[in-house]
Amino acid sequence: MADRPPLAALELLVALDQHGSISAAARAAGVSQPTASAGLHRLERRLGLELLVRGPRGSEPTAVGRRVAEAARDVLAAVDRFESAAGALREEPVAGLRVAASLTIAEYLAPRWLAAFARAERESGGAAPDVELVVRNSREVMELVLDGTVELGFVESPTVRPGLRARTVARDELVVVVAPGHPWARRRSVGPAELVTGGLVLREAGSGTRDVLEEALGQAGARLPDHVTALGSTVAVKTAVRHGDGVTVLSALSVADDVAAGHLVTVPIAQLDLSRRLRVVWRDGAVLPASARRLAAVAGAR
Repeated sequence: MADRPPLAALELLVALDQHGSISAAARAAGVSQPTASAGLHRLERRLGLELLVRGPRGSEPTAVGRRVAEAARDVLAAVDRFESAAGALREEPVAGLRVAASLTIAEYLAPRWLAAFARAERESGGAAPDVELVVRNSREVMELVLDGTVELGFVESPTVRPGLRARTVARDELVVVVAPGHPWARRRSVGPAELVTGGLVLREAGSGTRDVLEEALGQAGARLPDHVTALGSTVAVKTAVRHGDGVTVLSALSVADDVAAGHLVTVPIAQLDLSRRLRVVWRDGAVLPASARRLAAVAGAR
């Protein structure tokens, strides 16, 4: 970076041109006359120009000095505009942040992340932006990110749509659960073939939970039956299984309290890898707002 003339020296030159003497310029700038003289002398050396005519009755600007002073006024006016713009930005409300999350993340992880994000923003001396959290299934979250409706998305699905970038922020595992009175509640384990014929109650197509299950079944040489009871929320699925004879596969996060209370029972599943990565996604090539980058970092750190 070039060694630029200090603004204080430019202010002194403008004051000299305005008031006609170094002593008057010094008073206007609030410095001593020797300090003003030294500052103007350094400016002359820096520019390689003779800016002042020094005589027995004091100093006054040369013709070149007056032209430089005029240019200096433009510089100082630009600095004033810059400071005014920065001040206006400080007074503006903090821009909001739009985020979408799949259901399990939205219900069990995002509230913790958002609370930690708001706390970190306050501790850094800033104001936390208003965050709008849109809840959809993973497929719909990725669509919202791709069309620019939201800046960030959090998804559970095993694959990410083209046009998106992704980073793992957490890990999760799906578990098979039944009601305490179900015959499988006392089983040591069930296999994939039994699972798909056991009366499954699942989330709707497009949910990350269902996508992970379908991929794991495919790797084990099994597939879902053509007709499966599908419900649009995790709570609805749990309620149906708890009060019926169905079987479901859900996030361990979403059933932990139900299992601890004895409302549901986990059934070990053989030959299926039901672990999964939870990821933050954003549009490839998009310039994320700083607040979005900080929120993604908070989610990954926790």
